[in-house]
Amino acid sequence: MDSALLPFLDMKSPGTAAVLSALIPGLGQLYNGTFWRGIVWLVLTPGLWIGTGGLLGWICHVVSAWTAHSYAKKHPTGG
Repeated sequence: MDSALLPFLDMKSPGTAAVLSALIPGLGQLYNGTFWRGIVWLVLTPGLWIGTGGLLGWICHVVSAWTAHSYAKKHPTGG
């Protein structure tokens, strides 16, 4: 394998991070390598779904996807 390609193997895709977090908030953060952010989203989202009867749970999906996308864009090689 060409050593010039090695930095590109660890590149994170903002689109993939956003889709993962839109499906399961926190998964995109874990993909980005930000473990604790992912755990916070994984705990926070079910709490809001249950605590508000589903009213605010969907907001976590949108915000989590946006933050995962933004982080992957600013830090393409991960956490």
